[in-house]
Amino acid sequence: MTNPGTRHHDHDRPGDPEPADRDTNGTAGPAPTAPGPTGTSPAPTAPGPVGTSHPDPTGTDPTPRRRGRPPRTEASDTRDRILTAARAEFSQRGYEKTSVRGIAKAAGVDSALVHHYFGTKEQVFAAAIEVAFAPALNAPEAIADGPLEGVGERLTRFVFGIWENPTTRTPVLAIIRSAVNNDTAAAVFRRLIASQVLRRISARIDLPDAELRAELAAAQLVGTAMLRYVIKVEPLASADPEQIIARVAPVVQRHLTGL
Repeated sequence: MTNPGTRHHDHDRPGDPEPADRDTNGTAGPAPTAPGPTGTSPAPTAPGPVGTSHPDPTGTDPTPRRRGRPPRTEASDTRDRILTAARAEFSQRGYEKTSVRGIAKAAGVDSALVHHYFGTKEQVFAAAIEVAFAPALNAPEAIADGPLEGVGERLTRFVFGIWENPTTRTPVLAIIRSAVNNDTAAAVFRRLIASQVLRRISARIDLPDAELRAELAAAQLVGTAMLRYVIKVEPLASADPEQIIARVAPVVQRHLTGL
């Protein structure tokens, strides 16, 4: 006989499924997922350890220096910015004290970008001085505009025109100072002058020993410019430019076309 104070349910018998496993009809079914509190959202993702970073969903996270290669539309601007920074660094610090890292910092880019666009420090210097020396690279065209008899004066006037203009004189002075103080910089400068100026001038002269003639003319012009603008020997440093051209041009003419 069953004790009236003790009631047994079917699901209380051993081996029967738990109450949560039965549906409203008394048959077994999957346990329902318990709903969360009303008005709550899923729990946010736990933050990572201190010092780790997560992507900024707004895309506005500022970075002090660009890393990696820029988009193609920005590549030209980035290259120009590196060259501008390189010219300033070489001008202020000289070749030896300038570093690729310093150039990158001044340009606001990563050092890897400097290597990507230009390579080594020597190659950066070569690219920088070619841009800075660009006005002087037009010297071969200056001697072509007229008869050979007046080539000495045209070339002399062209070169001193560059030196007398502060805008073009400043970068040229920086290049020459670097070339004087460092063998690597001197080699880069020498290759530029030989390939872009002297050989082109000698090709236009079309006379025996044309290369030697062009080099002697260049030595006359560079030597005079060094004494006047770099070493500043008086009275040459303060002499009237027209007076200097009048005295130097006949010597340059003789080097280029004399017997």
